[in-house]
Amino acid sequence: MKKNKLVTEKEYYDDSWMYIMILATAAILTESLKTYTFNIGKVALTYSIFLLPFLYLITNFITKKYGYKKSVVAIAISGLSVVLFITLITVSLGRELILTNISGEFCGYIISQFVNLTIYSFLLNNTKEYYMLTVANYLFSLIVFYMFYTLIYLNIIVLDNFWVGYILTILIQSIICLGIAFIDKRIKRGYK
Repeated sequence: MKKNKLVTEKEYYDDSWMYIMILATAAILTESLKTYTFNIGKVALTYSIFLLPFLYLITNFITKKYGYKKSVVAIAISGLSVVLFITLITVSLGRELILTNISGEFCGYIISQFVNLTIYSFLLNNTKEYYMLTVANYLFSLIVFYMFYTLIYLNIIVLDNFWVGYILTILIQSIICLGIAFIDKRIKRGYK
């Protein structure tokens, strides 16, 4: 007859895969929404601008709860899932697969996520009160995303309303970043 062992430590179940899948799903949804737009004056903005800051929040949640390595895995899986999604949709619709359609989103996403991850990890380990620094990190990551996205698509961009749209996008996302930084501050660090 076996005796029941008392568990002195709380058993740890690695559920990071769920958050990695949430990030991948949110990244695909963000990619899907980029074709749907709304207008502010004469400027058309995509609905994906509302979701993009949340991708960084999910990555930062993974960093806070599971560490840097899990976040790298999450970024890689979500980036590849976006590429596979774009490829699958393009091929299934019978359209030509153009590399710049994939590379602009992919490079902007991956580079901005790693910038976000690096700065956020530094803030977690080296600061105590980091709310405004976290807001600045979110905004900087978004600016990096649009910088790389724009550099790759520069030959396609019509510059009529580009800067107005760019500034409106950053302003709207700034408001969102204030809220998600508040949420981020409430997340406890570690598994417990």
